[in-house]
Parts: sequence; structure tokens; C-alpha cells
Amino acid sequence: MNTKNLFALLFFTLSSFLLNSCQSQQAENTPTTLKDAFKDYFYIGTALNNGQINGTNTQALEVIKEHFNSIVAENIMKSEQIQPREGEFNFSMADRFVDFGTENNMHIVGHTLIWHSQAPAWFFIDENGNDVSPEVLTERMRTHISTLVGRYKGRVHGWDVVNECIVDDGSWRNSKFYQILGEDFVKLAFQFAAEADPDAELYYNDYSMALPGRREGVINMVKNLQQQGIKIDGIGMQGHLGLDHPSLEDYEKSILAFSDLGVKVMITELDISVLPFPRRNVGADISLNIEYNTELNPYVDGLTEEVATQLHDRYLELFQLFIKHKDKISRVTTWGTDDGMSWKNNWPVRGRTDYPLLFDRDYQPKPIVNTLIKEVTENKK
Repeated sequence: MNTKNLFALLFFTLSSFLLNSCQSQQAENTPTTLKDAFKDYFYIGTALNNGQINGTNTQALEVIKEHFNSIVAENIMKSEQIQPREGEFNFSMADRFVDFGTENNMHIVGHTLIWHSQAPAWFFIDENGNDVSPEVLTERMRTHISTLVGRYKGRVHGWDVVNECIVDDGSWRNSKFYQILGEDFVKLAFQFAAEADPDAELYYNDYSMALPGRREGVINMVKNLQQQGIKIDGIGMQGHLGLDHPSLEDYEKSILAFSDLGVKVMITELDISVLPFPRRNVGADISLNIEYNTELNPYVDGLTEEVATQLHDRYLELFQLFIKHKDKISRVTTWGTDDGMSWKNNWPVRGRTDYPLLFDRDYQPKPIVNTLIKEVTENKK
């Protein structure tokens, strides 16, 4: 072999080696899970139900550990379960939830300290069934919050302190908390939570946050808290959405408006229903109960290709919006892991078959999962 041919062979061999090495390195660096793909942007979270927390749903747990780096309790930290009777606290499931998050190095969110729904009746009444005084309710709030937050001090990283106290037109929800304490119940809740764990982040969380009235109501409430020197670190925008509502424009307006308050914005409780809805813009009012009929349950045997594509594209456009505002958004949390366990199968019409999440009933990722991983990977280049 002459010298010219030898150099050509060496050049070809070296080029092939470098190309293969580069391709191998690129493959190794390409993320394959949601949490890895979004790690430089925001937390990717999910809500855990009882079967996951007590360890019986092992398939879901594997998905959670693989794809998510933040968790929130779906129900077991709500007041009716934590303190069903005055002074009788039940922390068994909450302890398991926090232990799971700690063992898996996850960002842990407590949900929720003060909420008008799923609160035990005793919280608001005396021994004769009459409303308690403002002083009594204040002390009951203090005891409940300080006991719960204090137990997990340094382990739960953020708390949904108050949930859903503003309604669609921006006025205050006429809950028992509001009837007895007025607007001050929100201030008190945040004060007590901050005293119990000064290092935990404290959030306000609500649904239908793209509605102009509710947006303005939340802004006014948060500004009032800030003017009083009350610690509030973030606003959770519940993402119980549909294929065509709310508009991306309205959703983006709320992200920007809440961020302008100087707090973190979180997309919480994200799911996208594909089912027909008899009413629009009711968000997540769990008291709503609509009678079943077959016209409201059209996809018992699976989605049509057209609707599956609409769901995929809706998720994609939402995450593109979240990526655009990654400097403002600290967490995106889906309300559940797989379609089979979603609350949307039974709300607001019981017994329906919905497909609102990123993983199907067999715990397999839908095509949107790989699309999102590819989208964020391309965005980083």
C-alpha cells in the first residue's frame, strides 16, 4: 500500500471513530424521561393517591419514580383526613407520602391546609351545632396548621396554604371561613404556616385562573397580603382544562399577571378532559354533579384518531407556553399519573371514561411524552 492510500485509510478510520463517538455521546446525553428533559426549566410533578402512597400500585410507582421529581398528595393531607375529629390527628398516610418523596429525592408539596371543601364539620361549630366565634375558629386554624406543618418541618418544601377562596367574578367565596373570619382567614393561615416552618414555600392555589374576574380577584388578594407583610411565595394555577378552553391567550395573561406580583407561578392539577361538558368555565367545582347519559360518554372503547391527535396537540401547545415562560414557572404538576386513576372519570358525571393524563390505563406513555421530551431537547440547542 502506498503512502497516499495509507493516509486515506487512516483518515477514513479516524473520521468514522470520531463520528461514532460523537453520536454515542449525543445519545447518552439525550434525556429519555420527563424529569430529565425539563430539569433545567421547572419541576415535573404528579399527585399521589392512596394506592400509590401505601405501595399497592407498584406499576404507577415505577412511572412516578422514572418520570417525576415532584409530588403532591391528592387527598390524604386535607383536613377531614388529617384531623377528622378535634384533636385526633391521623398522620399514617401523610407520613408514608413524605417518606416516599424523601427516599426518592423529590420536591414535596403539601395539599392543602385551609379549604372550604373536604373540611370536617366540627371545624366550624360548637357543641350545640352553632357557628363558633372568630376567636375559636382562629385557634382551631392555628392548631391544625402548626401541628401539620410543624410535623414535616424541613421535609415538605412547599404548602398549598389556602385553596379556592375566590370565585369567577373575583369576589370572595362565601365559605364558613369567610363567614366567620372575613378576609382575615387567609392572612391568618399564611401567618400560622410561616411560623410553623419559616423555610417552607407558601402558595395560594385556585382553579379557572384564566378567567379575567378570578385573575383580578386573586391579584387583589395577594397584593393585600403583600402590603401587610405576609409571606406568600407562589400562586398555583390549577390546570383542569379542556381541548378548546381556556384560550392560550387568557392563560398566558394570568401567568404574566401573577408573575408580575413577584411570586412564583405553578401549573398545578394539570389534566385535559376530552369529554363533552354540559357547562363551560366551571373549573373544578367538586360539588357539581350532572346526571349520566351516554351522549356525555362517547369514548368508552377508546379515543378516535382525531380526538387523540387533538389531545396530543393541546398538551404540546400548553407545554410550549410553559417553556416560553420557564423563567416564571417553577413547577408543572399533573393531577394523577395514569388515565385509569383520574378523578375526571367521575366528575362532573360519574362513570365516564376520560383520557386526561400523560400515561394510559396500562401505565404506558402516550406519544405526547416523547414529543415533549423532543420539544424541550430541541429548545435547548
